[in-house]
Amino acid sequence: MKKISTEKITPQQPKTQPEIGGKKWVEIWSAQCGECFKWRIIPSEKEYEEIRSKFIEDPFVCSKKAGVCCNEKADIEYDKSRTWVIDKPNTPKTPAGFKRRMTLRRDGSKIDCHYKTPNGTKRLRTPTDVSNFLTSYPEYNNGHISAQHFSFNTPKIMQDTLPATSAAAAKD
Repeated sequence: MKKISTEKITPQQPKTQPEIGGKKWVEIWSAQCGECFKWRIIPSEKEYEEIRSKFIEDPFVCSKKAGVCCNEKADIEYDKSRTWVIDKPNTPKTPAGFKRRMTLRRDGSKIDCHYKTPNGTKRLRTPTDVSNFLTSYPEYNNGHISAQHFSFNTPKIMQDTLPATSAAAAKD
């Protein structure tokens, strides 16, 4: 049984961030209830990151969503209508001003993660890149941010939801 928050993504129908080939590709942010295991839609990336960052100590349950309880139908069903990925619980929230971006490789084999900087000058792909940026641009550090506030862990791609045409799905 899965009790972790997830992202539901599809490269075919972009609506919100992160990016794939320059296009937005997260269609729906969602989390699975830790009690009834139904999927609930989370309205924004910011709210999703808040849930994900505290998932182990404060698991998501339906009642945390206004006017929702476990007795109600799921907001969305896990199926093959889109590609699903599952984030690791307790991934830290993206520091203010930075943008966490993930790119699904064309063959569906892996997701690459990077951060866009507040000043738009760099893509940070490693903790070393983050440390170097914060050293070069101390105005974005504010004495509170370090490389530990950035996570390059990528969500797990749910292979059973990849389109049959992707190379990763064809391997199964």
